[in-house]
Amino acid sequence: MELDLSPKLAKKVYGGNGGGYYAWCPDELPMLRHGNIGAAKLALEKDGFALPRYSDSAKVAYVLQGNGIAGIVLPEKDEKVVAIKKGDAIALPFGVVTWWYNKEDTELVVLFLGDTSKAHKAGSFTDFFLTGSNSIFTGFSTEFVSRAWDLEENVVKALVGNQTGTGIVKLDAGFKMPEPKKEHRDGMALNCEEAPLDVDIKKGGRVVVLNTKNLPLVGEVGLGADLVRLDGRAMCSPGFSCDSALQVTYIVRGSGRVQVVGVDGKRVLEITIKAGNLFIVPRFFVVSKIADPDGLEWFSIITTPNPIFTHLAGSIGTWKALSPQVVQASFKVGSDIEQQFRVKRAKEAIFFPPPN
Repeated sequence: MELDLSPKLAKKVYGGNGGGYYAWCPDELPMLRHGNIGAAKLALEKDGFALPRYSDSAKVAYVLQGNGIAGIVLPEKDEKVVAIKKGDAIALPFGVVTWWYNKEDTELVVLFLGDTSKAHKAGSFTDFFLTGSNSIFTGFSTEFVSRAWDLEENVVKALVGNQTGTGIVKLDAGFKMPEPKKEHRDGMALNCEEAPLDVDIKKGGRVVVLNTKNLPLVGEVGLGADLVRLDGRAMCSPGFSCDSALQVTYIVRGSGRVQVVGVDGKRVLEITIKAGNLFIVPRFFVVSKIADPDGLEWFSIITTPNPIFTHLAGSIGTWKALSPQVVQASFKVGSDIEQQFRVKRAKEAIFFPPPN
């Protein structure tokens, strides 16, 4: 059965005055289930508070918009209260408890991409809430909770029953949440818009790669990630992940065209991608993108913490590494055409500026 690779938008799962939680459904984007990948977005209005929860999946969070505060509790560690802003990437391993808060007028939007191979549902995240109407403690009897917390039953009933919100609530304007601490960002978050560039091609594009060197926690998550900004009408070289990883791409800004080619040279996707779209490139399939005049920006996770890519065009392309005779025999062309082929893109790698 052929898989539908066409990009999809997220749909609202729950929410209210404080904001909403949106997810991509594996029934609509089958590659999520096929690749054991989950994808979701959290959008918080002013004073919106995403209640403490943990998940059945390891994830990478990426702040798409706004400024806010994230509370992060790693297993058997103290709480980290981290100021977050647009461009921040945060690795969230198994067992981490998080909460999210927006005190600004601008909506705070956080993207979550992660591995669901150990999740309850392939292709979907399941969150377990520590408070609220669907809290895990609403399932325990008052006796059990009272014994666990060493509290009188009337106090337990208040703690478990007073918060009637589900997942996201809106706090009173004057409520004071904990202030973030600068030192808590160390090792927890990396701003991809401010980090040193791993690739910078004039009139082509720029890349920041998230890996175990600049954010060690991604090793525990088991994922790598990158932020790619492609200039107007520039092209991203055809390439593939050569370590059997899936590439999950969210379009952050702009638009452009994408083509994906799979087994037996079959083009399995050709479409215009726009901000908000999510699509997945299967293992070893080759993908290439061309930006529209306003440029194209995307955030991707790769299902390995230190991904390796092979490019099929440009100065670091595989064809440049092969001997001339092999190229001639492979394409069944003469030395003159092989020479033309070899000298082109001799100084350009990964991103190609638009033609004059």
